[in-house]
Amino acid sequence: MWIACFHLVAWLLFLPGLTFAGLPEEARGVGEYGESWQPDPMHEYWDPATYHRPERERASGVFKGEECVECHTGVTPGIVNDWRNSRHSQVKEPVSCPACHGEDHEKLLFPTPETCGQCHPQRLAQMVEEKKYGFPSHALAMERVVDSKHFADKPKAEVTPCLQCHSVASKCDSCHTRHRFAAAEARRPEACITCHSGPPHPDDDSFFASSHGQRYQKEGAGWDWSKPLTAGNYPVPSCAYCHMRQGNHQVADKAVWRFGIREINPKSAENQIKRKRWLEVCVDCHPPEVAQTFFQELDQERQTTWGKLYGVERRLKSLRSDGLLRPTAKERPPYPMDWLSRWWPRERIGFYEGQASAFYNVSALERDYFEMWYFTNLGAYKGMAHGAKAMAKGFHEKMDAAVNSISATVQQIQEQGKQHSPVDLSPIWLEGEYTRFNRDHN
Repeated sequence: MWIACFHLVAWLLFLPGLTFAGLPEEARGVGEYGESWQPDPMHEYWDPATYHRPERERASGVFKGEECVECHTGVTPGIVNDWRNSRHSQVKEPVSCPACHGEDHEKLLFPTPETCGQCHPQRLAQMVEEKKYGFPSHALAMERVVDSKHFADKPKAEVTPCLQCHSVASKCDSCHTRHRFAAAEARRPEACITCHSGPPHPDDDSFFASSHGQRYQKEGAGWDWSKPLTAGNYPVPSCAYCHMRQGNHQVADKAVWRFGIREINPKSAENQIKRKRWLEVCVDCHPPEVAQTFFQELDQERQTTWGKLYGVERRLKSLRSDGLLRPTAKERPPYPMDWLSRWWPRERIGFYEGQASAFYNVSALERDYFEMWYFTNLGAYKGMAHGAKAMAKGFHEKMDAAVNSISATVQQIQEQGKQHSPVDLSPIWLEGEYTRFNRDHN
C-alpha cells in the first residue's frame, strides 16, 4: 500500500519536472540561413545538442538510477519497461537513467550521439567519419536541411516535417528507439523504411520488390534478429546487412552512383574502392562472377538513363537559347533568400536546375523534366541497385513516356516559334494563392 502511495506522491511532485524547458523565446535557427528562421518547440527533440535546455524551475534533487526507476515506474511505466527489457539494464553494472540524462533533476538532458559515444566510441566515430563522403549521408543530414535556402523561405509547416528524418544526424533514437535501444530492432528493414520511402527515395518499394524483400516478408518474422550482421546469420540480407555490414555505421561507404541522382565516373579511385566493398557484401551469398554481372547490369542501366536525361536536357537548352522556354529566370520571382538570383538571374538546365525545379516556380515543361530526372530516374536506379529488375524496367517505361511527352511539347513550341506565334503560357508562376502566401509570410 505504501508503495502505491509513494508512486502517487512522486507522480504529483515530479510529473511537472518531466516537461523539459523547451526553447527560449530568443532561440534562433542554425546553418547558413539561421538568422532568417526561428525553431519550433519540436527542434528541442530533433536537435537536442543545439536547442535543449534543462528545466530549472520544477522538481529538484540529485538521484541515483534506482531512485529514478522506482519513481518512474509509477510516472512513465512504459519507459521503465522498455529500459528493463534492454541490454542496458541486464549487464552487471546497469546503464541507468543518470548515465544518459544526468542525475541532477534540474539539469536533465536529452541524449545526443556524443552521449551514446561515451560507451560506444567506435560507432560514433564511424558515423562522424561518414561526413568525408559528402552528401547524401546520415551524418550530414541535418546540415543538408538547415543550409538550404528553401528551408528558410518556405512556410514552416511545409519544411518542418523534413527534420523528422534528417534528425538522424543529431540523435541515435531515429534507428534505436528509446528506451529499448535494441540492435535487433535497428537491423530490421522497418527501421530504415520509416524514412527511406516515397518518390525521393523509393528504397522500400525496391527492397520489397526484390527476391530478398519478398522472402523477408514471408519469413522475416521468425528470424533471430539478435544475431550480428555477418555471413550465415540471415537467409537473405536486410537494409542493415548490406549498408551497415558487421554493424559498421558508415552507411554511405558503398554508394557507387551517388544514389543515382548524378552521374559519377565509376572508374575513379573512390568508386573502385566502394565497388570492392559492395562486392564483398554480395559474395557473402553469391559467387563473385554473379556479383560482377550485377555491377555490369547496373552500369548499363545508368548509362542508358543518363543518355535519356541528357537528350531531354539538350532539347530544353535549345528552347532556352531560342528564347522560347518560359518563364525565363527574369520572369519568375526568386525566393527571398535567393539574393544572388535576384540581381543575377541564371538559366540552367540539368542537375542544378533540376534541383531548383523542386522548389522554384518554373514552367510545367521544366517540372516534368524534374520529375523525370528525380523521381522516375531514382525509381529505375533503386530498382536495379536492389535487384528488383522488373521495377527498374517499369520506371524506364515511365521515363520513355516522359521523353516522348516532353519532346512533343518542345516540337510544338518550336513550331509556334517559327511562325512567330506567341506561346500561350499563363503566368501562373507570378501570382496565385501559394505564391501570395509565400510573399506575405516568409
